Amino acid sequence: MQSSYFGKPRSSSKLWAIGHWFGPYAPLIVMFISGLVFLSLTRLGLVVWKWERVQATGELCQILLQGVRVDVIQLGLLAIIPVLLSPVLATRKFFNVWRGFTFWWVLLSLVLLVFLEAATPGFILEYDVRPNRIFVEYLKYPHEVFGMLWQGFKPELFFGLLMTMIAFAMVARLLKPWREAEAKWASPAVWLVWPLILVLTVFGIRSTLTHRPANPALFAITQDSMVNSLILNSTYSVFYAAYSLQHEAKSSAIYGKLPREKIFALTGAKDGDIPTLTTLVPSVKRDKPLNLVILLQESLGAGFVESLGGKPVTPNLEKLKDEGIWFTHLYATGTRSVRGIEAVVTGFQPTPSDSTVKLDLSQKNFFTLAALLSKRGYLTEFIYGGESHFDNMRSFFMGNGFQQITDQPDFKNPVFVASWGASDEDLLNKTHDQLMAHHASGKPFFTLAFSSSNHAPFEFPDGRITLYEQPKATDNNAVKYADYAIGEFIKKAKASPYWNDTVFLIVADHDIRVRGDSLVPIEHFHIPALILGGAVQPKTVDAIASQIDLPVTVLSLMGIEAQHPMTGHDLSNLGADYRGRAMMQYNYNFGWMQQMGTGVAENEVVVLREGKPPAFGHYDPVSKQLQNTPAPADANDLAERALANSLLPALLYKEQRYRLPE
Repeated sequence: MQSSYFGKPRSSSKLWAIGHWFGPYAPLIVMFISGLVFLSLTRLGLVVWKWERVQATGELCQILLQGVRVDVIQLGLLAIIPVLLSPVLATRKFFNVWRGFTFWWVLLSLVLLVFLEAATPGFILEYDVRPNRIFVEYLKYPHEVFGMLWQGFKPELFFGLLMTMIAFAMVARLLKPWREAEAKWASPAVWLVWPLILVLTVFGIRSTLTHRPANPALFAITQDSMVNSLILNSTYSVFYAAYSLQHEAKSSAIYGKLPREKIFALTGAKDGDIPTLTTLVPSVKRDKPLNLVILLQESLGAGFVESLGGKPVTPNLEKLKDEGIWFTHLYATGTRSVRGIEAVVTGFQPTPSDSTVKLDLSQKNFFTLAALLSKRGYLTEFIYGGESHFDNMRSFFMGNGFQQITDQPDFKNPVFVASWGASDEDLLNKTHDQLMAHHASGKPFFTLAFSSSNHAPFEFPDGRITLYEQPKATDNNAVKYADYAIGEFIKKAKASPYWNDTVFLIVADHDIRVRGDSLVPIEHFHIPALILGGAVQPKTVDAIASQIDLPVTVLSLMGIEAQHPMTGHDLSNLGADYRGRAMMQYNYNFGWMQQMGTGVAENEVVVLREGKPPAFGHYDPVSKQLQNTPAPADANDLAERALANSLLPALLYKEQRYRLPE
């Protein structure tokens, strides 16, 4: 004989048989148990898929056990709102409301878990990590992102939708007994049990008795960031990313604190109105300063440049490198386009927060090359084949010195339009036309042109290049096409009247698919950079360098003498004793690589991590591997210098002190 289930025969389901003992809290118990089983199984599947990297860590048991801990945290987060409402809604008077509310709450919560886990394999393939802040940020741009998914990721898209629909049907069926439930507990019983349920839920969310609740840093137990992300579940990863985006201004404090005066002492800043204000004395004196054109190349990492140890898919860049200033060991500051824009256009150092291109306090009166040059009578413009509102570029540029923007609607009869906009060919044809017009006007100009062809789903016109591989839509082929477009543009530029009056900078925003089994995969921060122009003397710079050095360097070559707040170095005229450095923000890890001798192989690396002591290493530029090492003799000095250089930009941003003097 079946026992009573809230006044009706109880379901024979073992899951509901357990839930029965918890009365009105039954659907939350069912959500907890089924969610825990599902998330553990999906994690196990990901571990099997990435077994080689998981096995290399030697932490399989901890990965699975700590994963259950994260799942308890996430399920507690999903349960907390119903638990808080239960003293009122779970009483007999409002039981019908409670039953309907919890039915839909549990249904949508479990479907969300399934949806994000279904999206995880495709995201890992692209970004080598579970869905994180990139996933959250892309939600703001559905048009561009859906176009990319439709063109290049149809299997993943259909798989995610199919799994979501199946989950909706299965969970609705699972919850069917709850829709027929009747109130059996008296209100005093609900109120008596509620404190215990609340305490258990809150403890599950905190997951620790220490003064700080658990966060992803607690589960970073290996040197491999991808494996660390497997410990999490994707819903927790996305939730934490969304939460972190609301607390960006204080983000550098995750590595520790230093007194204000020590930050300034270690970075060379001064406690004034603009702490980093300096005067650039150009290495080249010119009667009339030159124009500036920056070609910012999407995802053009060193792995696509044969002379930098990559694949032979940039033949034009290889030919041009002997005609200008070529940087052999230059490193990007981050892994996103907006981080590359931040470094190249503003010279701002990276932090764990979002790029200043997207943060509120930097939308006006924030230093950019355009802000400086526009005050000197330059026409300043941004040209992009896509929609310039993406990643908040239009707002940031227009608020900080750029006078005009050309984007996709301004391209008339483009040769080819891809998911991300007009092709690189169209972009650089438009750029050439604009430069010809600017030169004819007699007004100096600064033009920033941002490419997009080397972005998934890797679309470009036929007949331009001999494909490097099959099928056509690959990153190697897209880079080769982007290189073709650069080559054609430079040919036209050399034959144009603006060539001798202009400095051209060709540089990547970041590498493609930055991933690896080290705390910071330095090899994937390595990018090419080349400065060209009729007035530029060719040479090779072999020192370790950072993207933030480039804006200072091009101003120097242009012959601009000016005050500015940038902290980058002028690489146009280095002394024999110069020792370079690079800074790299990789998710929530901050890498600082300091050149210690005349050769780049003589270096020390420190990695700052959230809630953990600094890690030390040495980067081998030949094998392209970051090797863990014991703390060097100067470990404390190295770690403090890195910490100061992470805290400094956060301080400048928060206090709005990264600007031109009035």
